[in-house]
Amino acid sequence: MREYELVFIVRPDLDDNAFKEVVEKVKGWITEACGVIAKTDFWGKRKLAYVIRKQSEGQYVLLKIQMNPAFGITLERNLRFLEPVIRFLICNVE
Repeated sequence: MREYELVFIVRPDLDDNAFKEVVEKVKGWITEACGVIAKTDFWGKRKLAYVIRKQSEGQYVLLKIQMNPAFGITLERNLRFLEPVIRFLICNVE
C-alpha cells in the first residue's frame, strides 16, 4: 500500500446532496479496493484558471489515501467516466 493524494474538481452547479454523493462514490471505490482514506479536505468553490466544459468555477476536494498501486488505473478510469468530475489528479506521496 502506498500513500497518494487525490484532488478532483466537481461541477459547481451541483447541490449539496449531489456533491456529497459524488464524494461518497469516490470514497466507496477506494474502500472497496481495500484502500484507506486518511483525510478528506473540502476546499470549496474556486475559480478555475481556464474554462473547462463551459465551467469557470469548480468545487475542489482533496483525499489523502493509501491504496494498492495497481488500483490507480481503475480509479483513473472510474473518475474519467464520472460525469460531475471536471478534472482530477492522483499524486504519489513519499
